[in-house]
Formats: sequence, structure tokens, C-alpha cells
Amino acid sequence: MATAEGPRHRVLVVDDDRAILELVCTRLTLAGYDAYSARNGVEALQRIETLRPKAMVLDLNMPQLDGFGVLTSLGRERALKTPTLVLTARHAAADVQTAIGLGARDYLAKPFKDQQLLMRVARLLRPRAERRTLEESMDDLEKLLA
Repeated sequence: MATAEGPRHRVLVVDDDRAILELVCTRLTLAGYDAYSARNGVEALQRIETLRPKAMVLDLNMPQLDGFGVLTSLGRERALKTPTLVLTARHAAADVQTAIGLGARDYLAKPFKDQQLLMRVARLLRPRAERRTLEESMDDLEKLLA
């Protein structure tokens, strides 16, 4: 599928809360993305293999395999190739550090505003030349947490 601006980006949304899953998928679809869903970490890993999404929105608290487990299973290199926004109710500094350390590129706490979500997903999909380096992002994160 393509829009007037070009091909639509596949985004995988992973959350065990059906209401959140439907909300995020609907918002992304209305914004021009092809949104796909998974209800747990095991399903997410299977969908990543078949869909090859350009980005992922990932909850941490899920049955069977949590978001940290998904990032760990992907491995840091692969996680960086599938830019991931962690979208979760967990907002402790240690959770943010762990997620970023495992390869997540961004972190957004629930509840969230639609515009925040859309801006962050768009940022995940920017061409590499337009993105800041991971080291710069980690430096900024460490300053925020200090």
C-alpha cells in the first residue's frame, strides 16, 4: 500500500490490553501507517519475523513474555534495526534505563496524548541521517535521570 507521499510504514503494536491495542492501532492507521497488533511477547516475536515492521510500539507488562523479554530475544543489534517505542505504565528510572539498554529507542509512559504517540513514532521512522546517535540519546537520558 502507498500514500500520495510514498509507501506506508508497517508498525507493530504489542500490548495485552485490548483497549490500548485498539486505540494505538486506530490512531496509527488514521495517521497513515499500516498498524498490526500482537497481544503478548511470543506473538510479537512471530509477527516481527513475518511482517518485518519498520517500527514497534511495545508494552512492558504482558503475559507469556514481557517487553523486556521481547527486546532481549531480539538482541540489541536486531532491536536497533526495528526501532522500538516502549509504551507502558511503568515509569521508574530503572525501567527506562533497562529498556534503552536493551535497544529500545524511545520510552513513553501511559497515560499518553495522541500527539505525543504520533510524534514519537514519526521520530522512530526518520532516516538514519536525520536521527541522533544512540550515544547522544543515552547521554541525554542519563542527564535526565541524574
